[in-house]
Amino acid sequence: MALFARSRLPSRSALSRYLSALDQTSVESLRTLFQEDLLARTSLADPGGIKDRCEQSWLVADVDSTRKVARQRALPQHESRPSPHRRFEQVCAKGYQGRKRGEVVRPRTVVLQAHTHQFLGTFGGAGNGDDRGELLRTLQVLLSYAKQVAIPPENVVIRLDGLYGNAALLSDVLTSGLGLIARSKDYQLLDLAQVQAVLAQPPAARCTHPESQTTRTLFDCPAVPLSPAGPLVRLIVASSAATSDAPSVGEQRAETVYELFVSTLPSPAFSAKDVLDRYLHRGSFETVLADEDVEQNADRWVARIGLWAGVLSDPGPMAVESSPGTRSASGSSSRAHHRIRACSSSLASLCW
Repeated sequence: MALFARSRLPSRSALSRYLSALDQTSVESLRTLFQEDLLARTSLADPGGIKDRCEQSWLVADVDSTRKVARQRALPQHESRPSPHRRFEQVCAKGYQGRKRGEVVRPRTVVLQAHTHQFLGTFGGAGNGDDRGELLRTLQVLLSYAKQVAIPPENVVIRLDGLYGNAALLSDVLTSGLGLIARSKDYQLLDLAQVQAVLAQPPAARCTHPESQTTRTLFDCPAVPLSPAGPLVRLIVASSAATSDAPSVGEQRAETVYELFVSTLPSPAFSAKDVLDRYLHRGSFETVLADEDVEQNADRWVARIGLWAGVLSDPGPMAVESSPGTRSASGSSSRAHHRIRACSSSLASLCW
């Protein structure tokens, strides 16, 4: 780790070439070192959290995967020219693009401490990625963080969206011992006898989302098997009136749209509305992620190293060497405990 003894960081291009020469084992070792460094430099006396109706403290961590789509221009091919070479061929691949225009895709999974907005980890892969593998790595990061801040793992609640909403992935979270709030896409749970019995009773609550103005009727099922072999989870069924448009989330049956949310948060410490609020209000997570997307343009996925200044060596400002023939690069003036995003950028550079 000669980088930690340098007074000036190498240029972005030099560091990119250095990282590209590392094998995956070395990259993972370096990632582990950065994660340990992040936890060691955390100077916040209170990691934050929420209190339930019984005055017990909980900490929420958001885990989300986004996709970055890259455009590929036509490459000139002629016998007088060398063989064409694409810059993204090692980090991108064909995959699901959603509504984004492009030819190749790279997903990014990030782990955000929702109260302090610390990025605890980031993982990436080419194409559609490995959702389950990245989730298992995320669980290890959160278990290490819980140990560092002296919080019981069951009081660290991981929030997952519908990408992770099947029984196999949710069972991995439950096996780890961490708490859980997640959107489920196993809509066959609606057909279970105990769920139908709850739906036939008066609802636990009704709520209206302040932004979308969607009114949901909530039904609380305290113990529902996630799969035929278990485990048991708390299931919140949110129903709303169907519209003329097909629902973007949930499943429509007759004139009603059903959404499913599974959780380990206990009742009455958390009401059904409390659980839904914890899922829908994500600690400004999307805002933080949007800021990071702006900073990491597609042509800087691998080479954007300017923000490493908050991670390496002294927590004070550090200059960055300029590449030959380019203007000087400005170093970050933020300190490590205020610019936790610097660590996320460094970790993203390792896997992107």
